[in-house]
Amino acid sequence: MKADRLLSEVLLLQSRGRFTGRQLAKRLEVSERTVHRDMEALSASGVPVFALRGSRGGWQLDEHWRTQVPGLDEAELRALLMAQPRVIGDARLAAAAQRALEKLTAALPQSLRERAASIRQRLHVDTTGWRGTSEDLSMLPIVQEAVSRDRKLKMRYWKAEGKAASRVLVHRVVDPLGLVAKGNTWYLVAKTRHGFRTYRVSRMEEATLLDRPSQRPANFDLAAWWESSTRRLRASLPHFEALLRLEPGAAREMKMWHMASEVPSPATGHRRRDTWITLRVQFTDENEARFIVLGMGSRVEVIEPPTLRDRVVAEATALLQLARTARDL
Repeated sequence: MKADRLLSEVLLLQSRGRFTGRQLAKRLEVSERTVHRDMEALSASGVPVFALRGSRGGWQLDEHWRTQVPGLDEAELRALLMAQPRVIGDARLAAAAQRALEKLTAALPQSLRERAASIRQRLHVDTTGWRGTSEDLSMLPIVQEAVSRDRKLKMRYWKAEGKAASRVLVHRVVDPLGLVAKGNTWYLVAKTRHGFRTYRVSRMEEATLLDRPSQRPANFDLAAWWESSTRRLRASLPHFEALLRLEPGAAREMKMWHMASEVPSPATGHRRRDTWITLRVQFTDENEARFIVLGMGSRVEVIEPPTLRDRVVAEATALLQLARTARDL
């Protein structure tokens, strides 16, 4: 609804200070023309919004003007509470987020306070892996402070080197630009002498906030940069493609763990095989493909490439011969 969109625009400008028409359009999923009309409507209704020209321009509210934030409805409250502080991963940040939620809850009407308590009893977040491992986020509060205060960050960092994935401890002084959380893994995006770089927070051995302002490029868009960086990374990764015909259960398993697209399956004349699903699957290399295919046994058939099919047949033959030899001993 237009009224909801206008309110969202006012709150965005009030919280962030300035947005370009393009940024507002992207955030609200409308056209820049719609944003321009909305700004005119807000101005006509008495909201002191104005445009600044130039490369660093955009839409902005009068700095002394404020509107009261409307109360949360139940859907908004549910969404907020379902993102429990424990997903942050770091105990100190989680505690701060917990205090913020408690203050927010205390300000709610009685009916919503009871609903909030009920919602939180129905969700538990466990940030550790099944093997008891989790990301080391001890440096995250310092990194977050560097990002929020626009201060240079000095760190010692374990850098991966070479195909053997060995690690080297390096020293870096960077200009923090933003934090990205991917699952339970946190990354710092920073500007260096060699351009933009990404650092995994759990690989930081030590981090120190410097009393020097960081240099932030004008109009830097963290989300757009991360999306572009992710595309480049995926394109650079080694990959091996195979065409497989799989039993339906095996096909579901394959789709869970690998990038796979379904293609039409040719008729085989075999009643059981005609129910199988043909997938084009992306693997890291041929060795990984061979390992996965052999693990699925008789539930998968290799169609292409012939080299993979031949290696699987050779490996299966060798295993069969080994089993026969062991039986005859």
